[in-house]
Amino acid sequence: MRHATQSQRLSLPSDQRRALLNSLVRNLVVHGQITTTRARAKEAQRLADRLVTLGKDGSVHARRRAFRVLQDRTLVKQLFGNIAPRFNDVAGGYTRVTRLVVRRGDGAEQALLAFSRLPAAPTPVPARPRPPAKPEQPSAAPRTVTPKRQAEETSEKRKGLFEGLRSLWTRKQRGRSAS
Repeated sequence: MRHATQSQRLSLPSDQRRALLNSLVRNLVVHGQITTTRARAKEAQRLADRLVTLGKDGSVHARRRAFRVLQDRTLVKQLFGNIAPRFNDVAGGYTRVTRLVVRRGDGAEQALLAFSRLPAAPTPVPARPRPPAKPEQPSAAPRTVTPKRQAEETSEKRKGLFEGLRSLWTRKQRGRSAS
């Protein structure tokens, strides 16, 4: 019997399960919400809530413990500077799991894991107006195309493999016939 088990196995060995949950929580900190299966979301929710509690503590030891999971200093700074202060007045329930539709391929229950308090929406920066386009002026005289100019224009175009080889071959042949 499995007495005193505190987490679901998720059909993975312990090291792979730990890596999966760390990755889910890392993406949650980066994006603010993630979509995954319901069982994975519930397990990642437990770990994410623990990290927010560490972020509220704010000590160096708490930062080091958070770094064990997140493995990125910028994410630790984001957790302790942006995410955890939103929950200073709350004693728990930092994340929520919302059920979504069943996945079509394998019938797995999908869920959305997100922080329960979203940050204030950033104010959109107004786009700079584009300068008006300059109208084209028709040239007075029609342009004459000489064979030399036509060859230069075609050489500027991107050539495929065979066109490039063909031009090399014809140049080689011209060089042989001239000598």
